[in-house]
Amino acid sequence: MFLKIAGLTKRYGATCVVDSMDLSVEKGAVCCLLGPSGCGKTTTLRMVGGYLAPDAGSIEVDGIDITGLAPEERPVSTVFQSYALFPHMTVLENVAYGLKCHGMSRAERTAEARSMLASVAMAGLEKSYPGELSGGQQQRVALARSLVLHPKVLLLDEPLSNLDTGLRATMRTEIRSIQQEFDLTMLFVTHDRREAMALGDTVAVMDGGRILQQGTPEQVYFHPADEFCARFLGPVDELPGPDGPIYARLEDVVVAPQGPWQGTVKSCTFLGDELSYEVSVQGRLISLRSQNRERLDIGAPVSLDIRHKLTWKGQSL
Repeated sequence: MFLKIAGLTKRYGATCVVDSMDLSVEKGAVCCLLGPSGCGKTTTLRMVGGYLAPDAGSIEVDGIDITGLAPEERPVSTVFQSYALFPHMTVLENVAYGLKCHGMSRAERTAEARSMLASVAMAGLEKSYPGELSGGQQQRVALARSLVLHPKVLLLDEPLSNLDTGLRATMRTEIRSIQQEFDLTMLFVTHDRREAMALGDTVAVMDGGRILQQGTPEQVYFHPADEFCARFLGPVDELPGPDGPIYARLEDVVVAPQGPWQGTVKSCTFLGDELSYEVSVQGRLISLRSQNRERLDIGAPVSLDIRHKLTWKGQSL
């Protein structure tokens, strides 16, 4: 594996923030660390970047142990949530700044920075200051500043969280395009499941300082390791069964003429491209989505079926 984390541990007093974590990422792949606030994902990223010293464990990049190296000595670069651009420097100066440590001349630094800014669609804004840029433009500058160092691993700490919904989707696409163009190995921290599944070749679900499951987006979504992973990765419906609840992903609950469950439509919410319903089945509210032109009347009886049960190892959901 290109990035290999083994037994990584970080404690603050009696609290174990990262607990004996193991994680592997292949060369040229994007791994999304996904979990709720406080689960240890940003702490993990800071240890990989060299900004925090682990209490135990090791970090290897391309077969080299980097655990004890300073941030500037590591073959990694970090894009921070706040972007951390220097407000008194121009866009060009921000991108060129990190190259000073590489012994480049001013002319070489400037040429490299200009080339990288062009790669992230920021050509022509070299003389602008960060305060004059939109959030998306600042994001591109932060990416260029990291990419110009040609890191073996790019670390991103919730870089899209400060952007509005539409721009987040655009930047997701751009980051993926840049990653493929430069054949980057990326570790991407997020609490947004859609972001993780859209960007990640693999998704590592974290909680309580541990990785509960790592796999492709399809694997972790359709075959969760446990109930936490199942519910964190998307809505789950519980339908009554003879031996206890039968669980399914919300999109797998469908209206069927001869379905085994009978219910009553309680509410309907228009979401544009689809309709969201709540259906009462034996006193339990079930969520249901349908196409926006297939309207069910509130109070009407409805018959339901499920296309796929949701299960995890050793237990039926």
